[in-house]
Amino acid sequence: MSLLVVGLSHRSAPVSVLERAALAPESRGKLLQDAVSAEPVTESAVLSTCNRIEAYADVDKFHGGVAELSNLLARHSGAGLEELTPYLYVHYEDRAVHHLFSVACGLDSMVVGEGQILGQIKDALAVAQELHTAGRLLNDLFQQALRVGKRAHSETGIDKAGQSLVTFGLEQLAAGQDVERWAQGKRALVIGAGSMSSLAATTLVRAGVGELAVANRTVERAERLVQLLTEPGGPGAATGLAARAVAMTSVAQELALADIVVSCTGATGLVLASEMVAAAREGNTAPLALLDLAMPRDIDAAVHRIEGAHLVDIESLADASADAPMAADVDKVRGIVSDEVAAFGAAQRAAHITPTVVALRTMASDVVSSEIARLDGRLPDLDDKQRAEITQTVRRVVDKLLHAPTVRVKQLASEPGGAGYADALRELFDLDPETVAAVSRADTRDARERA
Repeated sequence: MSLLVVGLSHRSAPVSVLERAALAPESRGKLLQDAVSAEPVTESAVLSTCNRIEAYADVDKFHGGVAELSNLLARHSGAGLEELTPYLYVHYEDRAVHHLFSVACGLDSMVVGEGQILGQIKDALAVAQELHTAGRLLNDLFQQALRVGKRAHSETGIDKAGQSLVTFGLEQLAAGQDVERWAQGKRALVIGAGSMSSLAATTLVRAGVGELAVANRTVERAERLVQLLTEPGGPGAATGLAARAVAMTSVAQELALADIVVSCTGATGLVLASEMVAAAREGNTAPLALLDLAMPRDIDAAVHRIEGAHLVDIESLADASADAPMAADVDKVRGIVSDEVAAFGAAQRAAHITPTVVALRTMASDVVSSEIARLDGRLPDLDDKQRAEITQTVRRVVDKLLHAPTVRVKQLASEPGGAGYADALRELFDLDPETVAAVSRADTRDARERA
């Protein structure tokens, strides 16, 4: 296994650096394609969230892979390599697997135990599959990470250790009050209609807000979200929620009416400047709670200077989460991660020797076919029944001779340090390296086609 991850997150970098390094959706695709075009990289995937940017790759050179991925992260983000380098972390082979599995379980999240990261990992894999940059290794890795994350949530109480960023952010705004009591009857404005904004809108409706406006650059997406919230069976149907979709040009007017604002868009610049908020609140003495979940930020940090305004953003959430209590179940999840990393490593090491075993069995089959053809020349009077019996007997003998060694070598190869068994097998049976490589290429091609 030659898995490499290079990245930065809220644990390694200040929010200001993460903000500048954030990847736009189109930049992520270009990064993936540039990565697989580079010499040391054969597969690539990118996990990009509001508090982490990580490039995963299957590489044939460690140092060359680190340099290439670091350069690509700098080239496609808004931060230069010199700025990023002090904050980048590197994980290789089993440590890289351990890192992704920990991320999938919520152990590395800003709010420990939050489950939204699973959707983000799923999206990262989907993008890599769509662009055909994920082969056998990364498909196996990300799919297993999703299974490990689901196992952690189903077998332990990790969910009790933390919540989504939305819930945590609203708790910070409520300042110790019960969120439902704090939000009851308030007027809310949600800016954006993506996954995080949709979660925020749903959470606010369930908390009991009286009115909700959803603003989005594409009004149709905002209308669809409002429909989902208010249709029969939706969270706002039973409460008679007054909800509406509005254009981004109406945000200033909506600000003047709102008690709570949540913003999470993909904009590269500010959505709410402090002057805009101040103008909208002129003459309004009611408190205004603002939650900014975007990276880079949507709401000007200077908003906190406006009288009556209380802003919570990613940076303040990071500070608050550092003091959040850890649940006892976190230790159980760490145990699950360790077990799953060992199992994944064993499976990958066993898979590494499979092309060699296939090449060996192919060679044995070719030898049998050659000898049967030679026998036909020496004993032309054999009838079909005799020839078939002899062929079956010879193949059975060869299969029996190869069975025990090939099963045993797979077991040995699955153990730590077992990579050398494939080389030993090739050497002992004088296997053509190109034949083994051809089997490996076919496996990778099949994995990409399945994706």
